[in-house]
This record gives sequence, structure tokens and C-alpha cells, in this order.
Amino acid sequence: MRRLALTLLLLAALSAPASAAASQLIARNAQDVTLQVDARGRALVGYRAKGKTWSVLAWGAINALHPSADRSQAKLALDYAGGWGAYRKTVATGFENVCRPYSGPPLAWFVTGCTMPDGSDWALQAWQRSLPNLGVPPWKPLQSATELRLSHWSTDLPKLELWVNWAQGKHFDHVFGRYTYLGQPVYGYRATATGSPTDGFGRNIYLDTLDSAYGPGWKRENSFLAHTGTGVFCYGLYPHDPYPGYPATGRRPEGKGTRYRATAVGPGVLPDVTWEGGAPGPYDVTTDRKLADLQRAVYGADKLCKPV
Repeated sequence: MRRLALTLLLLAALSAPASAAASQLIARNAQDVTLQVDARGRALVGYRAKGKTWSVLAWGAINALHPSADRSQAKLALDYAGGWGAYRKTVATGFENVCRPYSGPPLAWFVTGCTMPDGSDWALQAWQRSLPNLGVPPWKPLQSATELRLSHWSTDLPKLELWVNWAQGKHFDHVFGRYTYLGQPVYGYRATATGSPTDGFGRNIYLDTLDSAYGPGWKRENSFLAHTGTGVFCYGLYPHDPYPGYPATGRRPEGKGTRYRATAVGPGVLPDVTWEGGAPGPYDVTTDRKLADLQRAVYGADKLCKPV
């Protein structure tokens, strides 16, 4: 049953575009990024992309809502005309920035940020979310694009927890964990057949492996959904056939690495968060039993993946 659950997760693990209600996607492959925020709480993001200079006005959201089937997730309004769409004039000229140097918590993929007089934080992060799975090199431009993502928050950050143990005859590395915000699970209600959230609440966990059979450096292993109702997840690093639509690269080896890294897009307009840790090393029965007990405690009533 455990292998079946893991297989189902693998089938739903193709990387796909993030939902609109998240740390907000502003641009791809942006350069010369700037961030200003005025006293009305309107952020002005400047950057260069596609041979042009852009000014994007963002406003109207902070933090995140807990999952609910009866309401929409927090989402920033975006005006790529620099205010013309909202006010019939651009606001860059005379824009008074009141946001102070960033004093919030450390963030992975940090580009720039600032802290408002009311103590809330704004930040821009940039990372390659849409890399192909199983260590396959990108073959489409969007797959290698670096996404610039904007967030605004005043609470603690979401919490991404992972542990690494062993699976299937104790030969393969296996990760399990949970995604929470203010002690409540992060999850969605609907997703596509390939695992892309469609309701604004669901989140994928993007897992990278270091110095594996895929080659030196960090490579994308896979992405998988946090489970509905619990926010937990599990994944085994097994050999795979390429996914439908992938280049004919032959059977992919197991992605066992020396270290692992996971990233999750923040719920609502919260920052994206990461975890990084070492591989479990040679099998140890005492450690395995302790981690199996921990898995049971983390999963609770979740039945999609259980320790054996």
C-alpha cells in the first residue's frame, strides 16, 4: 500500500504553473529589480525583461487565509501599466517610498525587500520553479526561466518540515514532511491530473537533489502536492521512466543525492520557503524505527502514505 501511494504521488508530480493566489508571480528572467512601497501600501516593482523596462503596481493583500472551500485565497492586484489601469495615470513619477531597509526573517532566493513603518514586510524572491523533473535538462524556455515572485506579510512565515529516511527494502532514500502556516496545514481541494493546484490554496513541494546520478550540482527530482486536509506528503527516490511528453532519455536512475532541498510557494501572498538537509546515509535500524514513529505522528489520520 505504501508503494502504491508513492506511485500515485509520482504520477501527479509533473511541474506545472503555480496558481494565481500565491507569493505573486511578477515576471520571468527579470533584471535590475527594484522595490518601493508608499504610505498607502502600494508596492511599485521595477525591472527589465524582454528588452523593456517595466513598472508594476501591486496592492490589496497581506498574509494568507487558511484553506476554505467557501472563499478565495488572498491575492495581490497587479497593474502592469504602472498605475494607468487603476488610476488612468502612471504613479512612478513622484512615488514616495516609505519602506525602510529590510529587517524581516532570512529568506531563500531573496532578491530585495523592505520593512514598512507598521512592521509588515515586502519581499521579492527569484528561483527556477518549473525545471523538468527527474534531472532532465530543460528543453523549453519556460522550464529554465527564473520566476520573480512578490510577497507581503506581517505574521510568522509558513513552515516547511522534511525528514529523510529509507524505503523499499531500505535501499532507496525517502522523504516525508508537512507544510503548515500558523500551526494549520497548507493544502488545496482541487488539482489537475498532473498535480497542478487549481483552487488557489493547494501547494506543490519542489524537491531538488545534490550531486546525484543526474550529474553534479542541484537537479530537480520532482514536485508533489501537500495532501488535502493534512498538508503532509511523502516521496521515494526510485528509478523512473520519463514522464509523458518528456524527451526520450531512457529510464532515469534513482535520484539519490548527498543532500536534498525542498521549496514551496507561500500560501496567499506569503514568501516562498525552503528546507535543506543531508541524505540519511547507510541504513540504521534504530534510526529507521525512530523515524517511522515520527512519520506516524506527523501523518496522523492521513492514509495516503504510511511507514511500514
